[in-house]
Parts: sequence; structure tokens; C-alpha cells
Amino acid sequence: MAGVGAQLRARRLAAGLSLRQFARDLGVSASLVSQIENGKSRPSVATLYAICNALDLSLDELFSSAGAAEPPRSDAASGPAGDHATHSYHGAFAKLNEPGPNVSSPVVRPTDRRRLVLDSGVTWDQLSAAQDFGVDFLRVRYEVGGSSVPGEQLTRHSGAEYGYIISGTLDVSLGFDTYRVGPGDAISFDSSTPHRLTNNGDVPVEAVWFVHGRNQTGY
Repeated sequence: MAGVGAQLRARRLAAGLSLRQFARDLGVSASLVSQIENGKSRPSVATLYAICNALDLSLDELFSSAGAAEPPRSDAASGPAGDHATHSYHGAFAKLNEPGPNVSSPVVRPTDRRRLVLDSGVTWDQLSAAQDFGVDFLRVRYEVGGSSVPGEQLTRHSGAEYGYIISGTLDVSLGFDTYRVGPGDAISFDSSTPHRLTNNGDVPVEAVWFVHGRNQTGY
């Protein structure tokens, strides 16, 4: 199965976009796009969303390229490092074990989750078995210092986000305001509001995240 970077490159070429033109459209450097496509760099959450929207690509398609996660320890037994601590990742997006979710079943077992490893200490596990272009249902992990956007930047896109924090504390910046959400807290917001998610705490953050309508036109 082709890697995620190779899939992004094939999709860009099929759209008739040169590397430099595509990078200009995204507002990033051509070298960054090239490194992502060649598996030498990981995009941030914001860059990945921008790439997917520009190429009319769903996260389901990317997860299909990424493969299934290595068998994690049970969530209940996970320590502060969570069930990702023992994993070894190779390349920008980890193409791990097969076969992935059983598409004939609505249940996604921990060993069947497909995974994307992003830049800045962010990991996504897909929690849905169904293919739904308009919905992203994820278990997310933010390592200490991890952020959805590099530096102090904020991002925005279409849709709405809903999050529930399992462990750790996450700082969610929405416009000029920042909210600290911890275990048991939930947060929801319009994704068109400039935002950034950052782990400024001293332990990793584990959360369940739901994004609806990200692929609508507008951003």
C-alpha cells in the first residue's frame, strides 16, 4: 500500500498542480511540501487540514494509507505516557500493522485503530469504522509541548469541533481567549474561529475529538 506522502503527491499531480504552485496556495514553502510528500517531514495539524481541503481529500483516505496501529496496552492500564509510549514510528506518517478496522463491523478495537503521526508531538487515532467524508472522529494525543499549529500562529477552517479530555490539560486558544481544559472537561467551538490547541502541561494529553463539516467549502 502506498504511503501517505506518496498519496498526497499523486493527488496533487492528478490535480495538475506544480509543487511550487501548490505550496503558494497553501502558504508554505515548496521544500516543506516536498519533504512531506517524500516522507521526510510531518505536517502540523493545520497544514494537514489545508492539504486535505486543497486536494479534496478525506482523512479516511489518509488513514487507509497509514495502516493500523500497533497493539496498544489497554486504556485503563496506560500510565502517564499513554498507549503510544512504546511505539516506534518510521517516516513522516507511520504505515503500521495491517489490516485496520473490520469494515463489516461497527466496532473499532484498540488494535484496529488507524494512526497518523503529525508534527509538533500530535498523534491521531481513527475511532470510526464507517467512511464519512464530513466527519473526523479521533482519539488525539498531544505530547508535552505539542501544538496543532507551529509557534504562536492560529488556524481556522470550516466545520465545528467537539473535544473531551481524558487525561492531561490542553490549552485551547480561540481568538483572543485561551481556555484550559482538563480531565472530564469538554469543549466545543466553531472551527472558523482562529484557534490553536497546545499542551503546556507536564504530562501528555489524551482526548477524544470530533470534527464535523471540515470539508465544507469556505476555508
